Amino acid sequence: MTEPVTAVSFACRHAAELSALLAELTALRTGMLARADQAAGQLRDVHPGFQVSAHNLLHYLALRQHDRRDLQLRLAALGLSSLGRAEAHALATVESVRAVLHALLNPDAPGPQPNPAIAPDFESGPGLLAEHSTTCLGPAPAAHGVRIMVTMPGEAATRYELVRDLLRAGMDCMRINCAHDDAAAWGRMIAHLRRAEQELGLACRVSMDVAGPKLRTHGLPPAPAVLHLKPTRDASGRVLSPARLWLTSREQPHPAPAVAAAILLFPAEWLHGLRPGKDVSFSDARGARRKLRVVSTGAEGSWAELHKTAYLTPLTRFRGPGGAEATLPELPTGSSSLRLRPGDTLHLTRQPLPPLSAGPEASPEAGPALIGCTLPEVLDRVKAGEHIWFDDGKIGGVVEHVADGTVQVRITRARAEGEKLRNDKGINLPDTELALPALTDKDLQDLVFIAQYADMVELSFVNSPADITRLQEHLRQLTDRPLPIVLKIETRRGFEQLPDLLLRAMQAGSCGVMIARGDLAVECGFERLAEVQEEVLWLCEAAHVPVIWATQVLESLASGGVPSRAEITDAAMGSRAECVMLNKGPHIVEAVQSLGNILSRMQDHQTKKSAQLRSLHVAGQWQPAEGGS
Repeated sequence: MTEPVTAVSFACRHAAELSALLAELTALRTGMLARADQAAGQLRDVHPGFQVSAHNLLHYLALRQHDRRDLQLRLAALGLSSLGRAEAHALATVESVRAVLHALLNPDAPGPQPNPAIAPDFESGPGLLAEHSTTCLGPAPAAHGVRIMVTMPGEAATRYELVRDLLRAGMDCMRINCAHDDAAAWGRMIAHLRRAEQELGLACRVSMDVAGPKLRTHGLPPAPAVLHLKPTRDASGRVLSPARLWLTSREQPHPAPAVAAAILLFPAEWLHGLRPGKDVSFSDARGARRKLRVVSTGAEGSWAELHKTAYLTPLTRFRGPGGAEATLPELPTGSSSLRLRPGDTLHLTRQPLPPLSAGPEASPEAGPALIGCTLPEVLDRVKAGEHIWFDDGKIGGVVEHVADGTVQVRITRARAEGEKLRNDKGINLPDTELALPALTDKDLQDLVFIAQYADMVELSFVNSPADITRLQEHLRQLTDRPLPIVLKIETRRGFEQLPDLLLRAMQAGSCGVMIARGDLAVECGFERLAEVQEEVLWLCEAAHVPVIWATQVLESLASGGVPSRAEITDAAMGSRAECVMLNKGPHIVEAVQSLGNILSRMQDHQTKKSAQLRSLHVAGQWQPAEGGS
């Protein structure tokens, strides 16, 4: 008959392993305390409300300094805590396991001495995170505990109903990106929010994002203006319906009263000569002879139909029914681009770019492609061998040579058929020490508005504690209100500096972190994004600092009305943050509602890293099969 297992028999059987584990944990505890002692200078400057949290962050950094997987497995094999959920209370977790080991090995001896360090316990650690999250982001919604932030589209300045519907759907934080619109529009957005709060009896915070020194492509000259018009055809090429064109006065243009394939501006005198049923003839940019059939005329303009494909330019000459001619000199110019393929050479230059000789797209026969950038001083810091990315990682390359204000790049990442690179596309230099200040002159101007109207301010492209210091100094000059600063982690350097950034931000009474996954994926590599965002979540939980999970959450739903399976799972993963951010889109109200539904379902299953053992529906329904299979 098997003897029952008692604490004494268990300890005797595993005495050697229990002793070894106790020694390891004691050494680990000593190292955690030493890490906090070494940072005493930084800790002295931390706000009183973050003192315990700052100590816990340092304890956690010591815990994660080395690979602890072997220790985890050995503890788990004995039925003890594996230390895998220690973020909010690192030292208390180690002390708890040490106490159990000590009791098993020495059941009659006094337990370990009380912990002399400033550290949170299992209750106060999560409590501090909840308290700091409320201070920064506002109260957590009762339905799902995770706040929803929504980036405002420009139309929020003119459509009160949109803001009201977002608030009703579950928006907890309104985000205004200062890279878009202006102070007048921002003011109208906030006024709409305050009105909706009164109407619905709900509250919502306002977060404003300073744009920062965004490095973008620049300088490609406009392409020749070419307007491509074509009728609607079936699969066999037969015309189903002509292209409907609205012809209106250049002097006093009127919007089209219905959907038009294009709006063409002609001299009013020439338009007066048009008659319904008559044709306007022209030769298009290819020399193809075409005609427009006038179907109606009026005081505001005329409708005409085109039954064959045509390409119009400012030089296209239109001959009216009476023989009078007119052109379209105000035809909008096109957007020029460079088509880049793997192996191509691209010169990123500070020199003025020559005009495009033909067409909107550069030809490889014309020599290396040329493009400028918005911050040309950055080119002085780039070195050969460093990586460079364009347009959110769609195009990648390696710097081969730097000379005379030009960076020569060999394209290594692009589709075989090529990727188009246009003006105003982001440039990422993850290997380069850019030494750019986080605040631009425009940001400093925007801070005047932010200091008066915002509830929190997001600091873009933060890379060093000095960036935070500079922002705090400017805010102190503008307002007495304590505005929480949200650190946007979107560069490799910002991620690598995160512990120091947190300790600096914790010198104020409130702060937060946004995982800006768009630029961060490009900077750290798409393959590393999942790992990096996990580390940010863990470090911020250890610091009891709230996290905003951002970029491309439910993007297909917000923009197209139908979510992908992958982004539903991604949104569910966001439940481990304190706030999830949605970007603008035509279906943003539906996206807010869906996100709230997802978060509500997840809150009973997951809290931070810990899976919750809520009853499973399938387990409650399951019954053993009768008679076997």
